[in-house]
Amino acid sequence: MKHSIQILPEHLCNKIAAGEVVERPASVVKELLENSLDAGAREIRVEVDGGGKRLVRVVDDGMGMGQDDAFLCLERHATSKIRSDDDLFSLRTLGFRGEALPSIAAVSRLTLRSRSAESLEGWEIYAEGGTVKRAGEVGIPVGTTIEVRDLFFNTPARRKFLRRDETEIGHIADIVTRLALAHPEVQFSLVHNGRPLIEAYRQTRLSERVGALLGRPLLGDLIPLERDGGEGLRLHGLVGHPGVSRSTTGAVYTFINGRYIRDRVVQHALLEGYRNLLEKGRYPVVILFLEIDPALVDVNVHPTKHEVRFQDQKLVHDFIVVAVRDILRPSGWLPVREGGDKTSLAGSPPLPPLTVGSSPAPLERIQDSLQAYARTSAFSSAAEPRRLPGPFRISASPQAPEEKGFFSSLEILGQYRRSYVLCQDGDDLILIDQHAAHERIGFERLKSQYSQGRVEGQSLLFPAIIELDFRESAALAGHLDDLARLGFDLEPFGGNAWALKGVPRILSDGAAERLVRDVAGEVAALGKSGLVEEALDNILILMACHGMLRANQSLAHPEIEALLRDLDQVDFSAHCPHGRPVMKRMTLGEIERMFKRG
Repeated sequence: MKHSIQILPEHLCNKIAAGEVVERPASVVKELLENSLDAGAREIRVEVDGGGKRLVRVVDDGMGMGQDDAFLCLERHATSKIRSDDDLFSLRTLGFRGEALPSIAAVSRLTLRSRSAESLEGWEIYAEGGTVKRAGEVGIPVGTTIEVRDLFFNTPARRKFLRRDETEIGHIADIVTRLALAHPEVQFSLVHNGRPLIEAYRQTRLSERVGALLGRPLLGDLIPLERDGGEGLRLHGLVGHPGVSRSTTGAVYTFINGRYIRDRVVQHALLEGYRNLLEKGRYPVVILFLEIDPALVDVNVHPTKHEVRFQDQKLVHDFIVVAVRDILRPSGWLPVREGGDKTSLAGSPPLPPLTVGSSPAPLERIQDSLQAYARTSAFSSAAEPRRLPGPFRISASPQAPEEKGFFSSLEILGQYRRSYVLCQDGDDLILIDQHAAHERIGFERLKSQYSQGRVEGQSLLFPAIIELDFRESAALAGHLDDLARLGFDLEPFGGNAWALKGVPRILSDGAAERLVRDVAGEVAALGKSGLVEEALDNILILMACHGMLRANQSLAHPEIEALLRDLDQVDFSAHCPHGRPVMKRMTLGEIERMFKRG
């Protein structure tokens, strides 16, 4: 009788195992760096060619391995960390040295060189596709060097899913950044195609390492957090003011016992701590470390160990929420009131928005002068020029009566709570959300300009120098042409700094730095070689959000008229780009029934 079930050959098992651990070059870097840290390395150098597809080399000065261990670490299920079931559920290391190496070797050409302090010579082993081809003695310093060449050379179906070099090196830099944040006492360096990208020297404080990796300007907006919760719980790190939020979770770095994690319980607790402090769709800047008894957390629920399972999830969740809210409360922030205004605890004005350049006051005066000129020419029919409530310049060109569309033909009654425009259409009452309406106008204008070849830009009087993290910087470098079409004029300024020399004309430059960071975060999150239509829409919506009329802003009668005229000139004017309704209609019959009339 023919058997349907068969035992897979060893080489195929290794390739399947590799698929669980090795997703891309960044996965290789993560596993090798964790091994180096577990080996007690004080200096680690990562050298990458071709985004890691051609070469990943990790050199460390850790304890190294002798001949027997060097061979054993390439065998499946070999580890120096686990001896019993109890060890598996009380891990104090980042990995089990050796369990990832056979998976990496199975899909690459791997060379391992290692020497322990007890040996006068080291050992070199070369494996190809998981099979050892040669081995011998070699003269090297104490430590380990692992070279991984031609990743996925024997699995072309998997190799074709790798992205451009810029995208892959961005993921690698992100991995190095995470581990470097968790280990400021270790020196990290990253080199790509011979060009240094990261050079993080040994630091004594977390803040110094954060400044070196994420930019020193950020340090002024971070609040130190130190909280002992008892029962083996301790939380420490840095949390950002709500004013330095991001459009993605890319700036949320959370660690458990020194291991970077993306756990849903921890993420939810953080966002709960910031509840009512952030605008919808915004995420904080956080570098937090949770110390917990290893016996109370299981880190083996996911092959990459990014997710964990707590024995008492509620205890951990509530501890983080209370700690974050307690540290933010004295910092001067109250919940965001309806309308989006932020008010400080002491009753002082809200923090000023991010400004462009190093001299905000002169820039503000110049910008106000330019805006005053634009207001005078655009609203000559108004009694006196006044500041427009949004960066968009609402057109006020008159329309002939016969050209009036639906919105411009409405009879304007006024504003409700400085957020909704009240109009009359015959016997019906029309309520228009000015925020949603202006967002649709801006989005359609941006989309129209982009489809015509390029969003119209304007040069800044003083370029803004923006420091990004490594993943965001790599994303910008890989999409400069796309960003130029969106109206951004960006030039490298050394390291991960960029000079912003121009922004889309339809937008204000007052929040240019935040906008560039958000666009960089969106592009980095795409992980694609081009801006596909859906991704482009997301970025244009993001840009429109930065330049729209806000709720809780007064509008003069000419400005309402201009808003209604512009609504008639765009498609899909009944909904904002997020799908929310722009207007609601209440008939006379509905209103009379409300008051028990008729």
